Amino acid sequence: MPSSWADAGVIAACALVAYLAGSIPFGLLFTMAKGHGDIRALGSGNIGATNVLRTGDKTLALATLLCDLGKGLVPVLIAARFSAEPAAAAAIFAPLGHIFPPWLGFKGGKGVATAAGALIAYAWPVALAAFATWIAVAVLFRYSSLAAVTAAASAPVYAWLLSRQPGMTLVVLFIAIVVIWRHSGNIARLRRGEESKIDLKKRRA
Repeated sequence: MPSSWADAGVIAACALVAYLAGSIPFGLLFTMAKGHGDIRALGSGNIGATNVLRTGDKTLALATLLCDLGKGLVPVLIAARFSAEPAAAAAIFAPLGHIFPPWLGFKGGKGVATAAGALIAYAWPVALAAFATWIAVAVLFRYSSLAAVTAAASAPVYAWLLSRQPGMTLVVLFIAIVVIWRHSGNIARLRRGEESKIDLKKRRA
């Protein structure tokens, strides 16, 4: 717990900065700048890199992925210079910014890349284990959503096994719950066999 009002102010400031950084809709901005229109009208309607890839522009999808990672990574790295509590707050609020951006009526993306960036800065061994899980599931089944849900579900387990720190595990658990909740529609489509697979062979029209 914060020991003073000053500490509480630092935590609140780091949470706010992380939320605002996370809320920058890079996927939407990049696709509009390249003339692809509103990415929310394409595919899943998501503003993240997976949906940007459906434009056929792999470079744009990669740029979106890196920027979405960065907007989770950088705020947590900055917050960690103060102490563990501001870092934890930033790790929670950066993905929330991506999921609930005020500029888009609080209707954003799934938060996977931003959560991954935050986790890299907050607990990189956990992030590495979760990323390996994502890769394995994505390669085996070619469903980005299934990979994301599996990686998110496994992350709190990795956090406990690798750190044995209840506080860190709770932070990772909160992030995982939010990410899985945002994939509820994808989970329903997976059950019905209607979810779109990752298609790396798609070419630009």
